[in-house]
Amino acid sequence: MVFMGDRATLLETGRFVQRHARNAADEIIEAARAVDAILDTATPADADTENETETEARHRRAAENGDVPAMSALGALLLRRGDLDGAEPHLRGATSEGDRAAANNLGVLLHQRGYAEEAAGWWRVAAVAGSAPAAHALGRHHRERGDEPAAEYWLRQAAEQGHALGAYALADLLEHRSDVGAERWLRAAAEQGHREAAYRLALALERRATETTRGPHDTGTRLRVPAAAIAPGATAPGPALPATGEPAGGPTEAEQWFRQAAARGHRRAALHLGALLEHRGELKEAGRWYLSSAKEGEARAACALGFLLRDAGDEESAAVWWLRAAQDGDGNAANALGALHAARGEQQTAERWYRAAMDAGDVNGAYNLGLLCAAQDRIPQAEQWYRRAAYAGHREAANALAVLLLQAGDANGAEPWFSKAAEAGSVDAAFNLGILHAGRDDDRTALVWYERAAAAGHTEAALQVGIAALRDGDERTAERHLRCAAGGGSAEAAFRLASVLDARRPEPGPAVLGAPQDEKSECEEWYERAAEQGHRRAQVRVGMLAAGRGDLAEAARWYREAAEAGSRNGAFNLGLLLAREGSEREAALWWTRAARAGHGRAALRLALLAARRGELTEGRHWCARAVELGPAEVAERAARLSEALHQELTA
Repeated sequence: MVFMGDRATLLETGRFVQRHARNAADEIIEAARAVDAILDTATPADADTENETETEARHRRAAENGDVPAMSALGALLLRRGDLDGAEPHLRGATSEGDRAAANNLGVLLHQRGYAEEAAGWWRVAAVAGSAPAAHALGRHHRERGDEPAAEYWLRQAAEQGHALGAYALADLLEHRSDVGAERWLRAAAEQGHREAAYRLALALERRATETTRGPHDTGTRLRVPAAAIAPGATAPGPALPATGEPAGGPTEAEQWFRQAAARGHRRAALHLGALLEHRGELKEAGRWYLSSAKEGEARAACALGFLLRDAGDEESAAVWWLRAAQDGDGNAANALGALHAARGEQQTAERWYRAAMDAGDVNGAYNLGLLCAAQDRIPQAEQWYRRAAYAGHREAANALAVLLLQAGDANGAEPWFSKAAEAGSVDAAFNLGILHAGRDDDRTALVWYERAAAAGHTEAALQVGIAALRDGDERTAERHLRCAAGGGSAEAAFRLASVLDARRPEPGPAVLGAPQDEKSECEEWYERAAEQGHRRAQVRVGMLAAGRGDLAEAARWYREAAEAGSRNGAFNLGLLLAREGSEREAALWWTRAARAGHGRAALRLALLAARRGELTEGRHWCARAVELGPAEVAERAARLSEALHQELTA
């Protein structure tokens, strides 16, 4: 049983095949001089129809009187129209009289009817007589049958006569054989306006420039990374571009050919040109080329246009283009839609799009499903999706799976996945392997993985390498890695780097009344950077340095910030400043907080305060606390004070 919709589809498919056959034939039909005159005349559509009718009638009358050029022209006209039955007798008649164009066109007609060998015979006749279209057609015929030497011979005949299609077909054949001569013929076809030749020439030039920049054995990096997984709220890049090897900012020869092909409607060239311009920061023009390509049906261009619009703040328009691309099977766009809906809290819709991405062959879809499930504490489902993506080679999914297994207590199960992800280039996995081995007290192996992750720019790994170098006494290596980590935003690294630099500073001389304050040293700047990120020890140290410069207000600010964040040293130092300023009651409050947190000196201060106020029992209580907390010097003083208070109590 055939449904109406199916029958309509079959009919439309049949019409498409016929149109495609006619379009392919148009490339090799050789028009007679009279037909060329008609086709080259620019007239309105109605006038074209009228002129063609009149011309056909005129040629038909002349052909009936035995005019060979008229027979050839009439046959070509009918062939272009698709009237094979009407064209054949005229073409055979003109061919029998030695008309070269008719012989070529008769070959086209026979090829359309499925008589390939007979068609090739007539093409050979025309090609020997000097027909470039026939030589091109004959070359393609031989290539389809695997006879590459014959194909090359005839295609070269066409190309050397300036036939653009022949030059392109010859270039394609030579490129297939990795022959360096391919570029010459691509260029020849491109210069005659062949858009696919222009596109492929641009790719060849770009590839050569990349290889020249990298060297023959260097795999290099890409200017834009390939489409990566889009976690909820994250971003995704546009089309990946190889490095051009040309000076940044200027158009290259490759770009000029991309531009020529794109201007002639080549949608992949428009996509590539848009990506080049986007990388260069020329977003407005990039958007125009993406739009041009997307309108021609290039799903990747629609996806890239969506990201441009999203970055410009037009999320709704971005979603429209992502939807269009996703419906055309672009997995990256489906992932983008999933991320968009996940960010809006529309979890079910997000999951549907992630599944669509996965169905489109984008392994990121499975990874994103894992992220989505993990965010909802659906751990078994998250593990399932991570496994699926990891088995497909997704390195971050392998790392995420290993993290889940490690959190579940399965370190042995986690390790091979961490290793697989790290070997595939996951920096996080390399760092996690370092943590795993450190937890086993295998510091040497841990350091190997930390160093690998640090070399790839992992901030926390650089910190661990720096700490290890400090432990081994290699201050130069430590400083280098701590600078990397601190520059990457690690507060702990900034503090440790500042400590290294601080230890090198000469002891300050005695303060001179009226002398200008010293400028902040580099170590103080690093302390401040750590302090501004909430590092409590750094806050205390910044306060101490400020106090040393006589800036008590700044010192108090940092001490208070550290104390309020739970730093007992900050609380103790703040108490000292307040006591000097006469605010002994508030100082006692901060010393109490510090003492309860384990600060022995603060407990001793409280004992002294209580003794001065005559609160002997309270004083003995804080003395006992100071003895307990230490250090030794504080414990000794507290013990003497406690004994004195005891004697006074029992006097």
